[in-house]
Formats: sequence, structure tokens, C-alpha cells
Amino acid sequence: MTIELHCFGESGNSYKAALALELSGLDWKPVFVDFFGGQARTPEWRAANGMGEAPVLVDGDFRLSQSGAIQAWISDRTGRFGGTGDDRYEVLRWVLWDNHKLSSVAGMTRFLMNFLPEAKRPAETIAFNHGRLKTAYEVLERHLDGRDWIVGDGVTNADLSCCGYLYYPEPFGFDRADWPRIDAWLDRIAALPGWKHPYDLMPGRPSDRQEGVST
Repeated sequence: MTIELHCFGESGNSYKAALALELSGLDWKPVFVDFFGGQARTPEWRAANGMGEAPVLVDGDFRLSQSGAIQAWISDRTGRFGGTGDDRYEVLRWVLWDNHKLSSVAGMTRFLMNFLPEAKRPAETIAFNHGRLKTAYEVLERHLDGRDWIVGDGVTNADLSCCGYLYYPEPFGFDRADWPRIDAWLDRIAALPGWKHPYDLMPGRPSDRQEGVST
């Protein structure tokens, strides 16, 4: 049975799960969630997913949300990306750090800067978030000194989580040229067999909507 990932292209959290599925070799397909059309707020969606989120993985009767949990499920199914020995906890540490310090702030800042009408974009909040993001980029840049991957000698869920928002072209306070180690690390991930850009891996992109979005 083909695994379904209910997702949309603009979602960096969806991308973390979709990229893990694509690189794992599991049989899967994306199912478009019309997030900007309000699908995730409908009673039908809430009944199937009480957290009202995307992505959601569906494998038969099994259903799971939260990108980090989905990545862990993929690792359990395939033996890939989860780390070995004590490295498993280091992988988990970076996934949790990303969810709290990097992706959560990057995703919100990108939304505020690009997916709200210009007159409604909160300048003070965006500026505050840029300061938080700079600190997160500094942490990752320092950690990648002398390393090809965040944990161990190969790609893990730590990499697949932390990269989730960093390939998107919309501005949100990240310029790869300012962070040479992060830039090289993103190139290494993109060179992996099977890698795809989020807008190529999942349905949905800003150009699909006629107004209210700057690209």
C-alpha cells in the first residue's frame, strides 16, 4: 500500500517529512492540503487530525502528524536517518532544537513577510524574529565547522529537519552567502540521490495563488 503524505509545497515542516520519505526509498505519494484555502480549519480535517496540522502521514489505518514523529517512523521502518548508538540522542537533540529555535521562527517569519498582505505585516515582530534567527544560524554555522553533517558521517533526521525552510526562495532573513558552512551543507544535501526542491517534491506554491503573496 502506498503511503500518503498530506502536505503542501509552501510548508517547510511538510518538506522535512516528504524529503525523508523520498530519500528513504519508501513507496509514497503527496496528497495536496489546500492550507491557504482553509482546508486545515475544516471540521472534516479536525476530525481526522485534532491538531489541525500538515503534514499528516497515512499508512492504511495508521495516521501520524508532526514532522519529527514522521521522520522517526520512517527511520523505524527503514533503519535510515535515525543515527546509531548514542548518536540517536544527538539526532533527536537537533530535531528538537530545530523545531523550537530554527524552523518555528523561520516558518513564522516567512509567513509574515510573504503570505500576509503587505499592509498587515508586523514590522516589529519581523525584526524581533530576525534577531532570533540570526542566533540560530550562528549556532548551526559554528556546529558545521569541520563537519559535513550535523551528526555522524552521513545524513540523518537532524539534517533533514534543520534544512526544512532553508531552500525556499521567499525572503525571511536568510541569505546563504552570509553563512558559508550552512551553504556548503545545503549543497551536500541537495547532491543526495533523490533530492528535490520543496516546490518540486510537493504540490502547491505561491504562484498558484493570484493575490496576497509576494514571491
